[in-house]
Amino acid sequence: QVQLEESGGGLVQAGGSLTLSCAASGTIFGLNTMEWYRQVPGKQRELVAEITRGGNTNYADFVKGRFTISRDHAKNTWYLQMNSLKPEDTAEYLCFAEFLINDLGSTWFGGGQGTTVAVSS
Repeated sequence: QVQLEESGGGLVQAGGSLTLSCAASGTIFGLNTMEWYRQVPGKQRELVAEITRGGNTNYADFVKGRFTISRDHAKNTWYLQMNSLKPEDTAEYLCFAEFLINDLGSTWFGGGQGTTVAVSS
């Protein structure tokens, strides 16, 4: 059983910064791809950033140059550093990952409950 918990959300003024964390716990043999999504009520969930086990990163165009994803394998934790926040970044941010759950190479993909980010103008 793997559980994920996001933290770090909050209210910030436009131009400000926040750092989100996603901590995974449970029976984890390794992490493959780690991701951050965001969702606004009434809109489709969208990928914000992802990072592979090897450290390759991918960002949505709307956050390039402002957000940075990173990970700490030893802590089964990954982060989203968000700078120059805009009101349109207001959303529920959710972390997802593909986990190795045994030594046979089996994987599991799951996510957390989300953390709210609100950016005021």
